[in-house]
Amino acid sequence: MNDATKSPLDSEAIKQKAIALGFHQVGIASISQPPSSAEKTAKQHLQSWLAAGYQADMAWMSSAKRQDIRQIVPDAKSVVCVALNYYTSHQRPEGSQYAKISRYGWGRDYHRVLTKKLKQLARWMQESEAGIEARLYADTGPVQDKFWAQQAGIGWIAKNGNVITRKYGSWVFLGEIITNAALAADQPHSAHCGSCTRCLSACPTEAIRAPGVVDANRCIAYHTIENRAEELPGAIAQNLENWVAGCDICQDVCPWNQRFAQETDEAAFQPYRQNIAPTLESLSQITEADWNERFPASALRRIKPEMLRRNARAAMQTHSEE
Repeated sequence: MNDATKSPLDSEAIKQKAIALGFHQVGIASISQPPSSAEKTAKQHLQSWLAAGYQADMAWMSSAKRQDIRQIVPDAKSVVCVALNYYTSHQRPEGSQYAKISRYGWGRDYHRVLTKKLKQLARWMQESEAGIEARLYADTGPVQDKFWAQQAGIGWIAKNGNVITRKYGSWVFLGEIITNAALAADQPHSAHCGSCTRCLSACPTEAIRAPGVVDANRCIAYHTIENRAEELPGAIAQNLENWVAGCDICQDVCPWNQRFAQETDEAAFQPYRQNIAPTLESLSQITEADWNERFPASALRRIKPEMLRRNARAAMQTHSEE
């Protein structure tokens, strides 16, 4: 196809637009018919993970659409995958009085930031060529975003289950646009964890059961964010290490993150003042009004005030028993 007949919607044009909109990485994966061997393997991995009960009570993980992206967009041919760096250089203070909040929740709700940019990209794609479908997801739907990010060359699925990029480590949010446009695909990313097992060794609850296999039933992040029970399981409560909203242990110890993390240029991810070093005492008594003030437009609003109080009190209890 020469330049005179070339479609305005091609892979290179999409990548240039995505970068112009503020995404830090973009790649494209093909949706083949029939499914590729890599996709079949990913489906089998997911089915085994579900069969083991590692999803805990996250019932949405078993959606049939998650196992076959064609059920989302029946004539889908490509996935445009994007990554947005959220790392800032702020560091948590030392001291047993401080609660720990995962970096992903320090600033503005990433769903909102990703969705706004993805909507702009999807709209541009649809305006560039008639008949284009563009279904977007920002960690908001039944998409194996990590698998497709690896297929699109964004990074690789690490032993802790996160996607690691060469440029930013694993401090990235992932999003995608599923489209019926047949686009030139990037090469899938190869894995570069090697023989390193720091994430497996560092997890205090041994939630990483095997490389790439995380058991939510043992995961601090799952329990502090998703578990709605009045009390945390004893094995989790005793090993919180002051984490009250998510957990970054397996990311903090990762050599790729220690070497390649770099400050984001996305202002929305700069931390809200009270998110870096809240005290356990303050969160153990947080009221609805305090919660609304502390976490405006925040992904942490998923963690309700009673859950924060529960998490903080559980962490405080471990110190009283020392």
